[in-house]
Amino acid sequence: MTLDADRLRSLLLSPTGPLARLEVVDEVSSTSTVLADELRAAPVLWPAPGLLLAERQSAGRGRSGRAWEAPSGTSLTGTLVLRPALPAASLGWLPLLAGLGVVTALRSTTGVRASLKWPNDVVVDNLAGHVEGWGTWRKLGGILTEVVPLADGPAVLVGIGVNLTQRPDELPVPSATSLALSGARHVEREALAAALVTAVLGLVDRLVSAGGDAAGAGLAGEVAAACVTLGRPVHVDLPGGDRLDGVARRLDDAGALVVQGPDGERTVLAGDVLLVRSPQM
Repeated sequence: MTLDADRLRSLLLSPTGPLARLEVVDEVSSTSTVLADELRAAPVLWPAPGLLLAERQSAGRGRSGRAWEAPSGTSLTGTLVLRPALPAASLGWLPLLAGLGVVTALRSTTGVRASLKWPNDVVVDNLAGHVEGWGTWRKLGGILTEVVPLADGPAVLVGIGVNLTQRPDELPVPSATSLALSGARHVEREALAAALVTAVLGLVDRLVSAGGDAAGAGLAGEVAAACVTLGRPVHVDLPGGDRLDGVARRLDDAGALVVQGPDGERTVLAGDVLLVRSPQM
């Protein structure tokens, strides 16, 4: 069943909802790519906060340029347009807060005990065997943020994808799963979209109100509590091909991951973080 655009607008559009603009399309290459192009061409057409949802993305993007695709109607995929008044040093919290918003929405609307995997994965423990780098955790969805410089200040695009009804043969990799395979109650995509958008925007508003101080707003603690990476042995594939083995200790003031390695602590700003079965130290 396709998304009910009229119902979504009744739930999410101003004056009763939080969004200034909402569009639903059947298919695009990538909601984030389309929005970035449209913002650069005519920023006024996308006031913030805005949301573009697609039934299917033919060239959806994951982290590090990876492709992200799913059969039409089996996922919730879209991109939020934000213009948060935040210092640049606080922008690293946005993918984490978006992930926390997704976790909050999934727990409240589906009954699935979702969690975060740093920096931008939404996961669930399905206890169905070990997958290298993931253990028993499986990926339900992901977050991809992008800053678009504009003449009147940057926009931030928050791309969100959540697997809803995929069968095992429709999943792209062994580390993936869907809500249907994770024991979710009946999932209405419109209700989930409304819960997700409301949760994400509420968390971002708290960060803005605190001047970007995630710890002072209590957000750093909430993210840490939902993050399964912390306290675990990890293997990190860093940009440039370097490797770091250690234990993920905490998040720093900017949301970066602090890993205790053999030569002391190291701050990880980006990289593929894999969970390992035993400490590498």
